[in-house]
Amino acid sequence: MTTTQLIDIPDSRTPLNSIAAATADAVAARASNAQVVFGASAVATAGVSSEVSLRSFSVRVDEPPTLGGTDSAPNPVEYYLAALLSCQVVTYRFWAERLGVEFDDLTLSAEGDLDVRGFFGLDADVRPGFTAVRVIADISGPASDGDYQRLQETVERHCPVQDLTVNATPVTTELRIAR
Repeated sequence: MTTTQLIDIPDSRTPLNSIAAATADAVAARASNAQVVFGASAVATAGVSSEVSLRSFSVRVDEPPTLGGTDSAPNPVEYYLAALLSCQVVTYRFWAERLGVEFDDLTLSAEGDLDVRGFFGLDADVRPGFTAVRVIADISGPASDGDYQRLQETVERHCPVQDLTVNATPVTTELRIAR
């Protein structure tokens, strides 16, 4: 299996380009070095809340009262929006450095439309997830509008969490029953 580097890494002495260059070298040496597995585990806690472990981190998840929770933590779809925005921040940083596009400030916001009839099974024709997500990226700095547009388009092509949304990802579940 051969890989094609899409864009040259212009200056591997900068912090993020150094990471990209080291990764490119490692993958060129062995294609399997490109494969990474991330994991998480969740334990149901009181009501509809849960405690999720991610590496050495832990996050609580709950729902607002209208969805059966006590509003003690963000809900799963809010965490999805947080994941999307934080992934885009990382992707903007990496690709701005790689493309040589400077910016001073970057602020992102997102909102998603969810029809609860899908979750509650009230209408079989309504999907349970977001029907639309809107992201706003506010950026400022010395680069041209064209450079920022090219950066934004590159971020959309390379952001892993955005990819999870716009492309189907197979999910399999193994049910193990303990007695």
